[in-house]
Formats: sequence, C-alpha cells, structure tokens
Amino acid sequence: MSTKRPKSTTTTSKGKDKKADESSAGSVAGSGHPNDILPLTLTSATQELFGCRCDEDVTGDNPYKILRKEDIVQDMRMRAAVSDFSPMKQLVLDYPEDELLLVYDRDFIYGSSFYLVLTADAKERHLKPVVALGVEVALEREPSEVFATQKTSEPQPWISLGSEQEIEEESVTDSRPRLKYRISRVRREFGAPIFFSDRNAMETKDGFIECTPYQDKNFSLKQMERHTGVQTIPNLKSSSTQTQWTYPRSMCTQYEPREFSEEKKENCLQSEKLKNFVNSVASRFEMAIQQNEIMDVFFDDWKALSEEDSGYGRKADPHLKEYQSFTDLHFSKEKTISNINWHPTINGVIAVAVTERLSFEDRINGSTKLLLNPSLILFWSFSDPINPQLLLECPDDVFSFEFCPSDPNIIVGGCMNGQVVLWDISTHVEQLQGTRTSGGKNIAANTNALRENETPVVRYCAVSGIENGHKAPITDIQWLPGTFEVSRMGVPMENKNGICVQIVTCAPDCCVMFWDIRAPRVLQTMADQRKQKVEEKPLENPHGVPNTFKHLDLTWKPLIRLQLVLSTTFCPQDGELVYTDWKLEKDNDSGRLFSAKPSHRFIIHDGQVNTVRRSPFFKDIILTVGGWTFAIWKEGVTNGPIIQSSCSQKKCTVGYWSQSRPAVLFIGKEDGNIDVWDLLEKTHEPSQTQNITATQITCIKPWIVSSKQHLLAVSDHLGTLMYSILPSVKYFEKEVDRLVYFEKRREMRAKEKKDYEAEELRKKTYLVSHQLCKFSHLKRGERPVIFIIGTLQL
Repeated sequence: MSTKRPKSTTTTSKGKDKKADESSAGSVAGSGHPNDILPLTLTSATQELFGCRCDEDVTGDNPYKILRKEDIVQDMRMRAAVSDFSPMKQLVLDYPEDELLLVYDRDFIYGSSFYLVLTADAKERHLKPVVALGVEVALEREPSEVFATQKTSEPQPWISLGSEQEIEEESVTDSRPRLKYRISRVRREFGAPIFFSDRNAMETKDGFIECTPYQDKNFSLKQMERHTGVQTIPNLKSSSTQTQWTYPRSMCTQYEPREFSEEKKENCLQSEKLKNFVNSVASRFEMAIQQNEIMDVFFDDWKALSEEDSGYGRKADPHLKEYQSFTDLHFSKEKTISNINWHPTINGVIAVAVTERLSFEDRINGSTKLLLNPSLILFWSFSDPINPQLLLECPDDVFSFEFCPSDPNIIVGGCMNGQVVLWDISTHVEQLQGTRTSGGKNIAANTNALRENETPVVRYCAVSGIENGHKAPITDIQWLPGTFEVSRMGVPMENKNGICVQIVTCAPDCCVMFWDIRAPRVLQTMADQRKQKVEEKPLENPHGVPNTFKHLDLTWKPLIRLQLVLSTTFCPQDGELVYTDWKLEKDNDSGRLFSAKPSHRFIIHDGQVNTVRRSPFFKDIILTVGGWTFAIWKEGVTNGPIIQSSCSQKKCTVGYWSQSRPAVLFIGKEDGNIDVWDLLEKTHEPSQTQNITATQITCIKPWIVSSKQHLLAVSDHLGTLMYSILPSVKYFEKEVDRLVYFEKRREMRAKEKKDYEAEELRKKTYLVSHQLCKFSHLKRGERPVIFIIGTLQL
C-alpha cells in the first residue's frame, strides 16, 4: 500500500496575496484533499480481511464501511510493516472514538480507491445525507463544501380523495357473532383400536338413508354486482453504461506468402543435397504408405492383447442382441402385457397375458365395453411373428399365469377380480408343435391359413367362485412341486403320485390361498357310482371345452386360507416384506384354526414390491424388487438384506435371476432400460445398462434353449413382446485353449533352446579347430600366442 499523498492539482492564481495562499493550503493540506481525510490504497488481502471488497462489499451507491479501531491496531501488530495501515499508525492511535469510517472513492477523486476519515466531525458529516449537487458545481466548489448537511423533510398533512370509502366497501366484515363449537370424547376411548366390518344395508332397518339432491329456493344465493378494475403497466427501468474511451489508433495487418524466385526453385530442384535426401528416404516412405493401406495405424494393440468375456459390458459381450418382436393390432391394441411364460416343452412358443391400460374409474365407466371384449392370453411362435397361434379366453384380466410342471397342457391363471382359472390345451398341442417345425419358407402359408381359419380360442375349463376367491387382484400364482402336497392344517406331506395338484395364490388383500385341483372325495364317489349304473353317451359340450375340471367350475374353494395377522398398531404399507409360516394353529378355547403371526417384517423398499423370487442356484437366496431399489436376502438372516442397491434415477418395475450365471440378475426400469448386474464384478452399479423400449418394462423372463443359446423375453407397457439372445460365456473353452497354447509354447521354447545350444556348440568347435589350424602354419622359430577361450566339453 502506498501512503504517499498525491500532488495537489489545484493551482493558485497569480496576484493572490501570500495570506490567501496559506489559507488555501491549510484547508487541503497542499495535497488535493481535506485535512480530515487520508487517501489510501488497500490490497485485495486487506479488503478481504476487513470486508470492504470493491464493487461487492462497498459500491458507488453505498461507499461507507465502519472499521473497528481495535481491529486496525491488531492488524498493524500482527502484520507490522506489511499492514496497509502501518504508515498511519499514529493517526489511528490518536483517533478519539472506537470506530473509524472508511470511504470507497470509486471515481478516484482524491487519487486512491479509498480514504480514511480522521476526525469525528468529518465522520458525522459523511454519514449524514448529502445534498445532491451537479457534477460541474461539485468540481468548481472546494471538496470540504461538497459534503453539506441535507435538511430532513417535514411531514405533510394527508388529504382524503375518497379512497378510504372504496376500501371499506370491498373489505369483509362480520354481520353476526361467530359460532363456537366444542367437540369432546370420553377419555377412556382415546387410543382404543377401531374395528370396521361389512354389513348388508338391506338386512337392517334404517340401514341406509338415500339423500337425493333437490333445489331449495330458500338457500339460493345471488351474487352481488361488483366493479373491479385492473390496470397493467410495463416495468420501467433506468440504466446507463459508460465505456472508457482510449486513445484512438489506426492499425492494419497484411500477410503474404514468401516464395522462392524461379532461379532459386531451379537451383533447389537440381541440387545434389535434395537428390540424396529423396533417395535415402524413398524406400522408407514407400513402406509407410503400404503399411497405412494394409493395417489400421490407430488400432490399440494393447487393448486387443487379451479378449475378456467373463462379464457383461466387455468387448466379447457388448449388448443384448434383440432378435424378434411380437405385437398384434387387434388383440393387444391399447393393452399392456402383465405376464409372460415360455412353453416348458415346445421351443419357440411363448404365451403372454394382455390387460387393459385403464384406471379403476375408467374400468367402471367402460364396464359394458369390457364385457363385449373378453380378456385373452396370446400364444406366439417364432415362426410367425404376425399372428398369434392360440388364444385363451379369460373371465377377467389375468395378472399372472403358470404352466403345470408335470403336465404343460394344464394352465392356471389369477384374475383381477380374485378368481382362479384353469385351461386345458391338450387338443391344440399339435398345432403349436406344427408352428415350431415349420421353417421360414412356410411362414406365408401359415399366415394365409390363419387368415382363412381364424385363430382358435380356448375357453377356460373351470373358474373359482368369486365369493370364495381373493378380494383383490391376484398378483402371483405358483404350482407346488410334485414331490409334496399340503394338508388342510398346512402340514407338508409326501406326494407319491409325483403330479402337481396344488396351487398357491397371493393378493394385496393380505391373503395367501392354497388350492387343490383334485375332485373332493364325496364327488368322486358319486361319479364312480353313476358310471357303474349306466353307461350313456356323454353330452357334447357346445363350447368345445374339455371336461377335465368340470367338477371345479364355480364351486372351487381354497383348501387353506392364510390371513396375515397384523397388530392393531401396525399399518401395512408399500415396500414391506413379510416372512411367515403357512402352518395353521388351533385355538384351545374355540377349536378354530387361525394363521400365525408373521415372524419378521422388513420395510426396505421405498415403493410397492413387485418381485419376490428365489435364486435358481441357491434356494436360501431371495431377490426382492420394489420402488427405486432392489435387495438380496439370505433366508435365516433376520438382521436385514445382505445386499441392497442404492436408489436409482428411475423406478424399478421387475427383476429376474439369470438361469445360467448365479451372480447375474436383470432389473427392468420404467424408462425402458434393463440393468444387468454382475455381483462378482461390482455391486455399486450395474455392469451394463441397455435401452430396450421407449416405455415401461412390465415383465422379464429368461429361457435356456440349449447350452449355446440363451434367450431373454421382455414385454413393455404398450403391449409389445421382444426377445433377445443373451451373449454366450466361453470361460471354460477359453481355459482349454489357454492350456493348449501353453503346451505348444513350451514345446516351441524347448525346441528353440535345443537349436540354440547346438548352434553355440558348433561355433565353439569351429573356433577351436580354427586356432589349431593357425598353430600348424607357424614358421620355425616363431612363438605361438595362446588365447584362453574356455573349457570345451565334448
């Protein structure tokens, strides 16, 4: 900081007397500024320390900054001569008050960016409002006269122009005293549980009162006329800018190439130096041109040194290879796919359930239209991506269906209204097998045949009674394995027949139900007696529906109804995982069977759980997907999930384990992307993310056709089914190739070593024989020079 005061720019006129000159010098101290201020320049560090940064903390409109005398003294004590205030140390110490005024001189009136007020009177004069003076007047007057005291404006009496009357008319006032209500409740009822139940309003007297609307003229309100006015004006803003004008200067630049003269060009081309240079580099230049033509000079040989295909997202497994897509403009138009399943025994055949894309209110309003267009399950074949091969008629939209593991011709499905449906497609198996064997040349023939003969529609064989089913849509349905079955008490027993006969369903009504497709013993006995009495020709079914499950139609009831018992203080919510036992317990007092309470409850996901699936390789590992996260659990570990993903940017809609790799899983998103997670590679982010469709993914189902062909079926919210070919994993094949390569390399290295040793032996033998030959040619009297070469072993 420079504390040297600038030279005075004021000059005294000739002819003034000496006394006037001394008076003028006393007012401005002969330096161009009043005696009660001191111009100074502050460095950026000092400005940052005292909070007086130019055009930030202090501006032209607010140029004042109060500095504590104690802070300035502390700064001079700490930084000593480096402090910007050290040259004026004595002036600061002599200042009578505890606070000094620092003024930002934006226009450099006194030659520096700041000046410090040295007296209390000057400080008071600066802080008081200043009379606005013109620039010319301010320049003509002395600096001490510029800071004049401005008089405070006096208040004037208010003159009414009638606005208060308009305000009173528009204001709202109470026309009567306000009513007060007090609501109380018996104290013992606070916190008591509340139980709701259903009842028939028609069975009880005064069970309901119908309140029909009608118009009552006594309560008709008339709107009073009101005059309102609105005026819009633009926002006005005054702004100005000033560009500093520098000294004008005219400049120009001209470029032109420097060329040899014709004589110099001729001398250069005929010089021996140029000819020798061209001859020396011609061969190398020609070789470089040829190499650029036959190879890629930008190819990274280091990255291609070894080919890795052990994980997704690497060079050998770049992407999921989409192969084919299926959609139907009639059956799947304006519908979404709720579930997909591969045919267990017929390769190339896949079934999808389509549902309406409607909200609950839209379903109620369009119920008549929905009855005319029944819900369907479509069977697609790889040989014909245009027309479905088979249609299964459903009583309502199906959210989940499964093929029977022991008999793939039997299909069970769960409907939106809570009913369970059974189909038997044994009469159409040959048609599905025919579509699999037909090649690409017969696709047109199959399409024409389907156009002439419409796609066959199979009606359901049996459906459960709607009063005996779930009270909410069935979200999942599974067959129990054929190795065991469940008794009415929920006890697992051995199934000696080895045929799947029982089904498990679940729904958001907090119920899990077990169903048995076998006929009850009483009905089976009556049917056998009726068959023994008379053998009559059975009546033909007009709908062509097999009589496989005729004994269950509209009378089918669940074998076990497992109701999840929740405490009164617990409210089930989205994202909750419940672990419970299906074995029923018996009440000692009443003898009734009831469900056990859940042993564990976890709230991990931040949205509705849409997937709960066991690993096909580890039966105690479970995958759950819901909200924006997925989690992996180990059965028996009650502390929480062993792996939980971080929240993704898009919602997770479905998840599925890989059928060939235990650590790989697929997660579908609402934006149409599929995240492929390889937990052996990394767990904090997916190994690969690939976009499959432009809308939400609804289902994912992998399938293994053979050891070399793995497929992945994906469906979206617009009713389109796609399947991709998963990249093959050649880990073991690469290991075999590695062993063969090392064996060949070992043999090659052994042969090279043998040849090298033979060559070295030959050279040493030749050298010794050559030296002996020299000794034999020595003249008489010459002394031989002996060279010790080494020990030669023969």
